[in-house]
Amino acid sequence: MSDEKLFSPLKVGAIAVANRVAMAPLTRNRALPDGDIPQALNAEYYAQRAGAGLLITEASQISPQGKGYAWTPGIYSDAQVEGWKKVTDAVHARGGKIVIQLWHVGRISHNVLQPGGAAPVAPSAIAARSKTFDGTGFVDTPLPRALETAEIAGIVADYAKAAKNAIAAGFDGVEVHAANGYLIDQFLRTGSNTRTDAYGGSLENRTRFLREVMDAVVGAIGADRVGIRLSPFSNANDISDENPMETFAAAIDILNGYGLAYLHMVEGQTGGSRELAPGHDINALRARFSGVYIANNGYDRDSALKAVESGRADMIAFGRPFIANPDLVERLQKNAPLNEPDRATFYGGGAEGYTDYPVLAGGQAA
Repeated sequence: MSDEKLFSPLKVGAIAVANRVAMAPLTRNRALPDGDIPQALNAEYYAQRAGAGLLITEASQISPQGKGYAWTPGIYSDAQVEGWKKVTDAVHARGGKIVIQLWHVGRISHNVLQPGGAAPVAPSAIAARSKTFDGTGFVDTPLPRALETAEIAGIVADYAKAAKNAIAAGFDGVEVHAANGYLIDQFLRTGSNTRTDAYGGSLENRTRFLREVMDAVVGAIGADRVGIRLSPFSNANDISDENPMETFAAAIDILNGYGLAYLHMVEGQTGGSRELAPGHDINALRARFSGVYIANNGYDRDSALKAVESGRADMIAFGRPFIANPDLVERLQKNAPLNEPDRATFYGGGAEGYTDYPVLAGGQAA
């Protein structure tokens, strides 16, 4: 066993993890198409990766309206809860810990994915120059409909119900997805929120939806089982803000008031460069947060070891390396070579490129 701090135990809120390697949420589009229900193949996939200190599931919609991509799982129906139980049972049987990422995509959807063919909803009727996956290919996201003020409380309630469903499904906790240009991020940012009611304009108003969601989720299951993901400097899904340092400093100050299990931060562009524009400082934002900090984006073994050893991060989340390396933690401990992922099998399909990657000799993935 390596004695590096990256491989040492940690308490993440109420969740005791065996090491400081997290599996980042990765959309893989392999839920059952009829009902967006997790299946046995998903249970096998997550169980293979239970060596991670903390598994964070693929983003899972909190309601039919929250769906933005074909074949993604939900956490709002009884059948979905039963499907997820198979996943959590399989992970716990391997000694792993797993949280589910709660998702409402907002404008990053398409009419064909929405109930009744309705337009996707957003803080404001501003289209994203982005694409989504409709089951046949990647298509442009359309003009969304601006949410009525009276509708917002219902979405907040959906988050609370999804959190309760997650605990019923056996999850160790939840991660609220407030990153990458989805609904909470859309409310936070000036480029996607031009509302003139209590949810738009001032910084206090633009953070209101975030506060209400966190109040609801924390109230439903307790702060020590709730984490959140932010991406302050990412422009994923055509998201933008006039002053992200100010916006996300305010958001983090709000989050500090809850005593959350963790903050999971995308450092730089989602899945891209870690370089930041002048005046943008991820370390300054990280320093504002008083709890467990999970760093994400482009880490390799050496940078992960250094970040945790120095205290700059408490855990490191790896995304794509976990796709092709179910035994990633063991490989990192042994400094073993990594398998390369097959990009052609990232989204949709079956076991190929999902549960058939090899492990180190003498290891066990199946």
